[in-house]
Amino acid sequence: MTITDPPGGHGRPAVPSSAARALARCVAVEPGKFAAAHWGRAPLLSRAAELPNAGGFTDLLSPADADELLSRRGLRTPFLRIAKDGQLVPAARWTGGGGAGAEIGDQVLDERVLELYASGATLVLQGLHRTWPALVDFARELGAALAQPLQVNAYLTPAGNQGFATHYDTHDVFVLQVDGRKHWRIHPPVLADPLERQPWGGRADEVSATAQGPAALDVVLEPGDALYLPRGWLHTAQAQESSSLHLTVGIRALTRYAIAEELLALAAADARLRAGLPFGIDVADPDAIEPELTETVEALRDWLLRADPAAVADRLRARAWPAARPAPIRPLAQAAALACVDADTRLAPRPGLRWRLDPTGDGKVTLRLFDRVLTLPAGCEPALRALLTGAVTRVGDLPGLDAAADRVVLARRLLREAVAVPAEGQSR
Repeated sequence: MTITDPPGGHGRPAVPSSAARALARCVAVEPGKFAAAHWGRAPLLSRAAELPNAGGFTDLLSPADADELLSRRGLRTPFLRIAKDGQLVPAARWTGGGGAGAEIGDQVLDERVLELYASGATLVLQGLHRTWPALVDFARELGAALAQPLQVNAYLTPAGNQGFATHYDTHDVFVLQVDGRKHWRIHPPVLADPLERQPWGGRADEVSATAQGPAALDVVLEPGDALYLPRGWLHTAQAQESSSLHLTVGIRALTRYAIAEELLALAAADARLRAGLPFGIDVADPDAIEPELTETVEALRDWLLRADPAAVADRLRARAWPAARPAPIRPLAQAAALACVDADTRLAPRPGLRWRLDPTGDGKVTLRLFDRVLTLPAGCEPALRALLTGAVTRVGDLPGLDAAADRVVLARRLLREAVAVPAEGQSR
């Protein structure tokens, strides 16, 4: 039997109110309506007046914040891209040595960035969900609401310019207009629901031809506006009378094709599918390959009918969980907390942590995390479940362990492994 956390189910954290608020900042409709009418189906424009964002999105990343990143944070590739006239500018044109004590050759050079930006280039700050605190938290909260891993980029475009020609993305996006105004033209897909291996460049002629036709949505985004685009929808954007800053939140959702890939990987266990082709067969001859194809399809069909959903879920978990990191921890503070643990210490599960408990049947229990597996005595299972579901916070109240010392030992182990964190505002 597999024991999972009830609030979220199967290792998914319960959706906190902060996650619901994060989604509400992006869509001006109820979550149920968004899921039914727009998610993966159709664009959605949400005006600032319809969203609960009194100050727009400048709390997430302002133009001054972008300048801070570009000038004083030692930014390196690939956390910046620069595009001009629809093409990426080679990094060698805007990176160089970091100076004394930073013996690297790919640090962003602010004076080169200025030169390119002033001449009309678009700056793309990448991976902000890993580098900018406000967006680290926002991406985690919005990811909890969508149950999907996210990435966040920022696009800074000079007045009257556009960074890229009409194209489509292979992931859904939220566009959050932070500063300035940007004119967006949206066209229907030339390929519905493209996979990551099906980028727009392979259909450039179709994309260009479709972009000449009438737009499905022709709109200027103002500060505080939000736009949702499903993957595959064509788009281009041009800054208006002033420079523009917008955030693009990319949603890296798994697809049914991912299930098919994992099913095929598991099919290697089937002896019929591992069998070699006949000696001397000409694989370029359709007539020669036809009976082998028929046999293979039959074998695959028979195997698929016996496929184990648990095995598929295990493989999908190995894909999905590492793609969405839990909340950051403070290593120094966490290490200091280890020395102070006692029965009155209060702990909390690390926000956003995905986990699963599996009894092994040999007096042990495994705690599966996004990046590793911990093995503990089976007697720890009630305490682990109570702490990880938030049912218990005080170390002395952890159930299932007879000795107070055992509770302290377990608490220290969970702190050291970054499974738990000190509870906010705990009084000692």
